[in-house]
This record gives sequence, structure tokens and C-alpha cells, in this order.
Amino acid sequence: MQEMAVSPHDTTELAASFLQAAITFGLVMVCGYLYARYRKPYFAIWALAWWLYSIRLVVIIAFLVTEIWGLLYWHQVLTGWTALAFLWSALVFSQRLEWRRIYWVLVLFPPLWSYIAIYRLDDFFLAAGPAVVFLSLATLWTGVILWRHHRQIGSLPAALMAWAFFLWSLHHLDYPFLRARGAWNPWGYYLDIVFELAIGAAILLLVVEDQYRGLSVLSSLSADLQSGRDEDEVMSALLARPLTLPGVRGSAMYLLSAGTVVRGVGVCSAWEKSSPSGAAREAVGRVVATGQPEVMRGWSEVLAGETHPYVAALPVFLGDEVRGALLVAGSAQDPLTVLDNRFLVALGHQVGAALANAELVQRLEDRTDDLERLAARMVEQHEEERRRLSRELHDESAQVFAAVKLQLGLLRESATPQQEPALDMAVDLVGSGIRSIREVARDLRPSLLDDLGLRPALQALAHDFEAKTGIETKLAAPASLPTLSPESELALFRTMQEGLSNVARHSGASVVTVTLAERDGELLLSVKDDGQGLTGESSAEEHLRSRTGVLGMRERVAPLGGTVELSDPDDGGAQLVIRLPVAPPADSELATEATSRTPGHLEKPE
Repeated sequence: MQEMAVSPHDTTELAASFLQAAITFGLVMVCGYLYARYRKPYFAIWALAWWLYSIRLVVIIAFLVTEIWGLLYWHQVLTGWTALAFLWSALVFSQRLEWRRIYWVLVLFPPLWSYIAIYRLDDFFLAAGPAVVFLSLATLWTGVILWRHHRQIGSLPAALMAWAFFLWSLHHLDYPFLRARGAWNPWGYYLDIVFELAIGAAILLLVVEDQYRGLSVLSSLSADLQSGRDEDEVMSALLARPLTLPGVRGSAMYLLSAGTVVRGVGVCSAWEKSSPSGAAREAVGRVVATGQPEVMRGWSEVLAGETHPYVAALPVFLGDEVRGALLVAGSAQDPLTVLDNRFLVALGHQVGAALANAELVQRLEDRTDDLERLAARMVEQHEEERRRLSRELHDESAQVFAAVKLQLGLLRESATPQQEPALDMAVDLVGSGIRSIREVARDLRPSLLDDLGLRPALQALAHDFEAKTGIETKLAAPASLPTLSPESELALFRTMQEGLSNVARHSGASVVTVTLAERDGELLLSVKDDGQGLTGESSAEEHLRSRTGVLGMRERVAPLGGTVELSDPDDGGAQLVIRLPVAPPADSELATEATSRTPGHLEKPE
């Protein structure tokens, strides 16, 4: 083995080894920082591998200076351990492999063979050959693992690292030949430096790539959670986003309140209505107890008898309490990438808040539906009371007054000439009372709406409004209308009645145009005047929120799926538009009435 000695005065090799040692120590610092930052075990193993490699270089430098054979022995041992450390880091990174006792055989091989090679064998090739083959195979295996990881998730940095290890494994094979001929120094060191820099750059690019992918998905998820949609939509968006991460095959939501997985997508869809058991139950329990994410490998007792290579559990918070866990099943490394736990915990708070917000939105929608049903019921009861009062006024009060008028007429026939003026006045007053009662009864419940339908009732309403207020009223309506429910017909009549009343009270208009039209499956009722409009007082939105009459219209049409719109047209005045959904429109012609200011410009009630 004396031919392996290197002169201590070979400054060229010493300079190259010092340069490589400095670069290797820099890689130790980089991987150590990444481990301290992200607490991922493969960063710690990478740091250990580079640390062993830097110690190896220190030992070889010491050997070159002192020629102590014990240092050469430890150089060989550290070389083998470095290769194993790189292999172990690749396995942990791509597969989260766990340590087993059998692996100690590989750890013991470098010190045992190095002792035989250094102290028992004299042939250089026989001594160096097995160690070099072992080193080359370990390096090649590392490259194969990284290449498989690249094929699984399409990672270019993993491919770069794999090729660096492939070439490095080939470079290890030239050691016995070049070193024996003295041609290895210093180019062997420089090639090692190139491979080290390539692997170090690939590690940093892996971090950048994983962060970019993870943050892109989580940013999109954050946007989905802020969308204000209902609970089902939020839950669907929440579970769909992780599926865009490389290697992720499914996700599920486990809630403590339910004690089961309430929703699952992808391969996790079979988990719905199931509860974790065995190791899975313990893992979820730790996540709930500590509030920290956890990644588990090889769950054989996950849910529904399924086995998945990796399952990550992300705590979901409501306030400061964990309310459940977001489960992500993957086939390659950590499904939550290299993102640190603080970020994931913050995301868990956001997910919980979004779910709580979705629950509140759902409860608010349910309460709104209840209020709409209550409002519809109140309107129905109100109309029933109006109908009752109208019937009583018409059938009882009006009939009583008619009988009184008849009796007064009989008295007048037998009255003296002095009594006739007083009786005539009494008859006229009773007649006025009867007309007033009938008008009130008609306002309470339009008989035309019940007897003849919507269009004649609207025509009569427009005619009466013009007669009472002197405001020219134009009505445009189709010759035939689609079949509407009694509630819809009554809502249109009442909203037109309230709209005309608002025109008389607030607009100062001289002309009002009422249009009834069918468009895109909706029946539109428009009341437009030429008055002062809304800008003089407040905006249309403020009117919609504050005006009692407009609020009443909204209460009437909302349960029917309709809407109320109030606007300031460009040509002045104000416009009220009521939209009610109807069945697909039938063929009809729009009959536009009333273009001149004559008593006949409006159709009289039939």
C-alpha cells in the first residue's frame, strides 16, 4: 500500500482539497439553515452528509501533510458513510423512509472493508476496487431515487440532482485508475467541486420549486375561502385545491363535531362517513391535541380499509380550538411541500374561519328564507284581511246604507215641502257614503282582478288614477299575458298601485307611463314618470332601503323570485321596474294604448 502515499509537499493537491473543503462546509451551512427554517428531516440528513464529506476532506488534507495511515483509514470510512448519508437523504426526501435495524449492515461495511483494504491488502486495485464499487453504487442508487421522484412529480431540480449523482457515480469509478497513475490530482477535486455545486444548486431549486407550487395552491385556496360562497361550495373548493399539488391523489375533511370524515375527493372519496382507527386515529389525535401539522407514512389503517403512501394532516381551527383536520393523501414525499409549520397553522386558522363564515352564511340564508316565508305569510294574511273587510263593507255596510237611502226616499214622498230639502241632502250624503264604501272596498280588494284578470284590473287602476289625480297615465300591455299564479297577479297589481301612489305623492309629474312586457322568461312592469326624479332627495339605493312603500313591494315580490329596481333615467324623472319570473313566453303582440290626452285614450274596464 506504500504506492498510495502522497507527498506532503504537493501544494497543488492541497490547494484543491482546501477549496473543496470550503465549498463543502458552505453546503453544510446551507442545508443546516434549511433544516432550522423548515424542520424537514431530509435537510438535516443532507447537512450530515456534507458534514461527513467535509470531515473526509479535512482528514485527507491531514494525511497529505502527515502521511499517518490511520488518517487514510478514516478517509475511506468517511467516504463510504458520506455516500450512505446521501442515499439515506434521498430516500427520506422522496419516500420518507424510516430507519430499520438491517441498515446497520451498510453502515458497518465502510469501517470493516477500509480496515482490510488499508492494513491487510497490498494490491492497490484489490484494496480500492470494492470500496469504489460500493461508493459508486450508493451514489448511483441515490441518482435513481431522485430520478424516480422527478418522474412522479415532474421536478426539474430533482432531475438535475439525479444527473449530478449519475455522473458523480461514474467519476468514482475512475479513481483507482487515475490515482494509480498520478493523473487524478488536481482534476479529480475540481470535478467533485462541480458535482457538489450542481447538487447544492439543485437542493436550493427544490426548495424554490416546492415553495412556488405550494404557495400557488394555497394562495388560490385562500382566494376560494374568501369568496363568501355557501358551505358546500367552500368545502368543495377547499378539498379540490390540494389535488393540483404534485403527487397528491386525494383530500378529505375530518371534523371533531361529526366524529367522521364529512367530505372527501379523489382517492379519499371512500373515506366519507368513516372514522380513523389504529395509527391513523392516534395521528389525528396528536394533530388535534398539539395543533401542529403531521405527515404520516404508510397508513395501513387509515380509513375504509385504504392504504396510502403518505397522508398529511393539517389542523383546522375555530378560534384557538382545533375543530378538525384537513387530510391530504399523496404518493410522493410530503404533500404539504417544504412550507413551514407556522404557515400551515396560520392556514388552518384561515380554513376554520372560512368554514365558520360559510356556516354563518348558510344560517343567514336559512334565516332570510324564513323571513321571506314569514313576510309572504304576512302579506297573504294581510290580503285575506283586506278581502274580508272588502266583503263586509260591500255586503253589509253598503247594503245597510242602501236600505237607509231607500227609507229616506220613502220618507221624502210623504214629507212636507219644508222637509224635502233636508231629506234630499240626507239622500245625497248616504249616496256619497255608499260610493265611498264601494271605492274603499275596491281598493281593499279589486273585484276586476278576481273576476276578469290582471290586464283589465291594471287598466281600471290606471284609469281611476288619472281621474283622481289629473296626471296623464299611459298604459302599454300585451294583448295576452302568460298564465300567472294568483299571488303573482296580486303582487303586480299592488306594486303598480303603490308605484302610482308614489308618483302622486313625491314626483310632481304630469305624465306617467306604465309598461307591462314579457322578456327572457320574465314579466316586467315599469312605472316611469317625468317628474323631479330621485337625485333631488337621495340615491335609488337609499330609496330602496328606506322607503316604506318600496320595502313593501320588495316583500311582496321577493318570495315569488322577483326583484324591484329604482333608477333615474337619462331623460329625467324616475322609473320603477318590477321583475317576476314566468313560464316561457307565448306568442303575443304588444298593444300600446294611449297616445293622446282624451277620455278614451285608456281602455275602460270591461
